Amino acid sequence: MVDKKALFNDIYANLPLPSRNEIVVVVDGEPMTWNVLRLEVEADTEKGKKALEILEQLGILKKENGQ
Repeated sequence: MVDKKALFNDIYANLPLPSRNEIVVVVDGEPMTWNVLRLEVEADTEKGKKALEILEQLGILKKENGQ
C-alpha cells in the first residue's frame, strides 16, 4: 500500500512556488490551497485525511510507473 502522505509530500515538493497558493481541493465546502493542505497533512488532521482521500479519488495522488 502506498502512503498517501508520502505521495502528497513528493508532489508538493515538486510544485513551483506560485502554484502552492492555488486551490487544489474542497473539503466540507472549504477550498484548500496546497500550502494549507500541507499544514493539515503535517498536523494529521481529519480535514487533511479527507483531502488526501479526495485527491486519491481524483487521481492526483498516484504512484508513477517505474518508481
